[in-house]
Amino acid sequence: MITNRIGLLMAAVALAGVTGCATKNYVRNQTAPLVDHTNQLDEKTADNNRQIHDVNDRAQAGIQQAQGAADTATQNAQSASKAAGDAETSANDAVHRADSLDSVVKGLDNYKSMANVAVTFGFDKAALTKDDRAQLDSFAGQLGSAKSYILEVTGGTDSTGPAEYNYQLSQRRADAVVQYLASKYNVPAHRFYLIGIGKDKEVAPNNTAEGRKQNRRVEIQLLSNLSGGDQSTTPVASNEGLSK
Repeated sequence: MITNRIGLLMAAVALAGVTGCATKNYVRNQTAPLVDHTNQLDEKTADNNRQIHDVNDRAQAGIQQAQGAADTATQNAQSASKAAGDAETSANDAVHRADSLDSVVKGLDNYKSMANVAVTFGFDKAALTKDDRAQLDSFAGQLGSAKSYILEVTGGTDSTGPAEYNYQLSQRRADAVVQYLASKYNVPAHRFYLIGIGKDKEVAPNNTAEGRKQNRRVEIQLLSNLSGGDQSTTPVASNEGLSK
């Protein structure tokens, strides 16, 4: 009897052990797919996040590139507007230079051209050469006997380079002539009228080397008052009011 009870008890314990193992295996089998599914969701979430960041990075790069292009376009438009304004200013300056002597000399119609000379310069140069000084010396020999005269000094350039730079270069060339005549022959400042015309008035075609050389010149014209009275006005020794 006791032996039977012990047997039953041992059988119950064994059955409980078998049932426990079976339950653990069931739980393990049920949770494994869940874990796998969760891992898959995490990977998909991470992948989606990477794609979102990638799209965002490309979008930001596109926005920056578009902004850069817009800024460049704005700068180009501003540069074009400034260039147009500079061109208009230069054109107006050229008109003023063209009739400048008539506007500053009272009774210009009473003046007659008595003599003239032209000296030429090297490319982008404003210094007188030995030959230039010799020509000016010969020309200045006529000033001693001239009465009530003015000297129209017109500087020019060839067509190479920007218009505004050429106006300044032509002015420096005219200044070199004036300084030479004033210092060596004591020509009073009020006798000089300077005009820097840049490349606006060519004396020869600019499509040849010889033509460009002739355009890199300063022309000096001796004008004498036929009425005998000196009607010159305030000197324009630096082309005042006529050029920049």
